[in-house]
This record gives sequence, structure tokens and C-alpha cells, in this order.
Amino acid sequence: MESNKNLVLVGMMGSGKTLIGKLISKQTKLKFIDIDNKIEEKEKMKIAEIFKKKGEKYFRECEEEITLSCLKGKKQILSLGGGAYINTNIRKECKKSSFSFWLNWKKDIIIKRINGSKKRPLAMTLSETDLERLINERAKIYSLADFTINCDQLNKDEIANKIIKKYETKNNKG
Repeated sequence: MESNKNLVLVGMMGSGKTLIGKLISKQTKLKFIDIDNKIEEKEKMKIAEIFKKKGEKYFRECEEEITLSCLKGKKQILSLGGGAYINTNIRKECKKSSFSFWLNWKKDIIIKRINGSKKRPLAMTLSETDLERLINERAKIYSLADFTINCDQLNKDEIANKIIKKYETKNNKG
């Protein structure tokens, strides 16, 4: 029996969830939803601006509401924000409605990608040591995803193909 589960990408900011999600969508013809973009559309401002004007708590509430709503769909690809999978409600719903894939990278690669990024409110304010701590804390939770994709030695197409193969195998088992 074929399943209608979603494909959810989780991981640190800068791990390539949006890029990989778009690639997978192109190959599978499944709808792609970037949760951060959905939040920006709803709030009519960039995430960094939401953090600055309304605070992280407001952002997280908004993120939860939009993510849970999007997870109600079937057979679509969702790219979660870096902190979304930390939310217990989001994680529980992902477990029920989706197959989750953690895009796992070595710490130094992520730090190099996000350090000082103006687009990433948390990265702007944290030192390299604090970023490393955040990565370690989040990794414990990301590791609860259904699949871990170790991305260090792979290019974007190899990452996407690996995910598609696992998703289609799992989804067709129902």
C-alpha cells in the first residue's frame, strides 16, 4: 500500500534545506514548502526583522502555527526552519505525518556558512563558541529524525537523490 506521508527536511540554518527541497521537488514533482518563506509572507517582513521587532517567542509561535498547518497536507516536501524541529508539537506531528531527514554537516562547515549572516538572527548575535554549543544542542534533537543524511562528502544532487530513494522506498511500503 502506498503512503501519503510528507517529506520533511530538518537541520541547522545553513544546512541547505531550501536548496535540497527545491531539487527534490523538481525531480519528484511534489509541492515544496519553505516554512521560513511562509512565515515571511504571513508577517510581511523578513525573519531577522520579525526577531528584532516582535521577538523570538512571537516568531516561534508563528512558526509552530504555520508548520502544523502545512504538515496537514499530503505527499509534499517541507523545509523547516533551523529551530522548528526543537518544538515538541512540531516534532510529534512530523513523526505522524511525515518522514523526516536530518541534513547533517560537520560543525565547522555550518559555522563557516552562517557565521555573521544578516539573514540569520541567531547567527548574528552568537559567538563561534556559542554557535558551536547551539549546533551540539540541536544535533541531539535533529538525531531523532527518521533518517540522517551525512552531507559532508556529497554534492547537492547526491544528497537529493539519497533522500528521494529513501523516501520513495519508505513511502511505497505504506
